[in-house]
Amino acid sequence: MIQLPDDFITAFDAISESVHHNAVVHGWWEGERNDGELIALIHSEASEVLEALRHGNPPDDKCPQFDNATVEMADIVIRCMDMASGRSMRLAEAILAKMEYNASRPYKHGKAF
Repeated sequence: MIQLPDDFITAFDAISESVHHNAVVHGWWEGERNDGELIALIHSEASEVLEALRHGNPPDDKCPQFDNATVEMADIVIRCMDMASGRSMRLAEAILAKMEYNASRPYKHGKAF
């Protein structure tokens, strides 16, 4: 079992570096990447989750051991990891900090949804 936070940060950063390395090797980081493009790609994966759910969430065509929405959510995380690693962002640490902050917030903190 992973012990938080150090083991999480180490594992998450190692996976992020692997994800980014794979993207580099496959040609996605030839030259400078535009932040807007990277964010749009993350957003497009979120739209694909919605489409999977709209279509009954069948098994994924590339990873059929998982439903399509789950695989598309994995793509969101992969794209976030790639961008974070490519931009030297401390994403794992930010996740833990945001989780801690969210735990301190009041119930629904004034939001309807």
